[in-house]
Amino acid sequence: MKKVFRILLIVILVGGGILVFVYLAGKNKKAPVVFETQSPFVTDIIKKTVATGSIVPRKEIEIKSTVPGIIEEIFVEPGQMVKQGDLVARVRVIPEMRELNSAEARLKQAKIKYEDARKVHNRQKKLFDDGIIPELEFQQYLVAFDNAKTELEAADNNLQIIKEGVTKSKGTTNTLIRSTITGMILDVPVEIGNTVIHTNSFNPGTTIASVANMNNLIFEGKLDESEVGKIKLGMQLLITVGAIENVTFNATLEHISPKGFEENGTILFPIKADVELIDTLFIRAGYSANASIVLGKRDSVLAISESLLQFEGDNDDSVFVEIEKDPQQFEKKYIEVGLSDGINIEVKSGLSTENKIKVPQGG
Repeated sequence: MKKVFRILLIVILVGGGILVFVYLAGKNKKAPVVFETQSPFVTDIIKKTVATGSIVPRKEIEIKSTVPGIIEEIFVEPGQMVKQGDLVARVRVIPEMRELNSAEARLKQAKIKYEDARKVHNRQKKLFDDGIIPELEFQQYLVAFDNAKTELEAADNNLQIIKEGVTKSKGTTNTLIRSTITGMILDVPVEIGNTVIHTNSFNPGTTIASVANMNNLIFEGKLDESEVGKIKLGMQLLITVGAIENVTFNATLEHISPKGFEENGTILFPIKADVELIDTLFIRAGYSANASIVLGKRDSVLAISESLLQFEGDNDDSVFVEIEKDPQQFEKKYIEVGLSDGINIEVKSGLSTENKIKVPQGG
């Protein structure tokens, strides 16, 4: 009985050991690795860089007053179209005391000189009419009288301009502010009652309105110094405006600044591009925009995902992929590549659309 029990115990121990071995062996056994594959495809490759900026009018004019005063009336509002010479605003003149005193003193002096010249002229004219003095001598008094009269008129007009902004002789006025170009009113930064400073040698003056031709817009942006060396004048740009979805505007690069500036530790260079507008769309001045600058383009070329490339050693020219010869059996294939857009890369030689390329692990 003891012998049977011993044999049974031995059988149980041996069977348990076999089961544990089988379990551990099955747990450590790795599933076979199956590599994914991709095939080359035909596509367009576009290599580009992006510049940030905005859309602005090529020519924006600030309308200013030539006389100091107070805005009495405004005839325009933002968005309104105006022609050259159209009224923008009217200014009520507030003369400067120094200029006013000077003009009044000049007028008084001119009146005194005129009265003196008039009396002398009348006296000498009587002598000339009586034949006492010759014509040549009388001519001098006549010229002096005419000069005094002209000076009096000039002094009177000058005082009138300073006080009211209008001349008596011609009826012209500089209190009426007119547009100097044809275009759209973009901004009217003043209101009725505001004081304006006139344009002079020491002050640019108060802007009453800004006018621009909205049919001639440009892209103004900035480009990183690492990219500016890759572009040149005449390059094609693709402009996308944040406020207008699913629309791309064509543009031509027309200016690259020779001098950069620092912003957040990076050197940036200003650029400008002429924008081709779309008749059915209205672009507002100041829209933020991005410009994709096309550095290179290939149409309908054979390409693969750039992540499929492998390199031999430190030589970037030794580019290869692993193509499938038999199911899950791969071999090296050296290829010649071309333009890359950062995702896909052009294949110049070495592959066809029938090849299946191994996707590297982690690729």
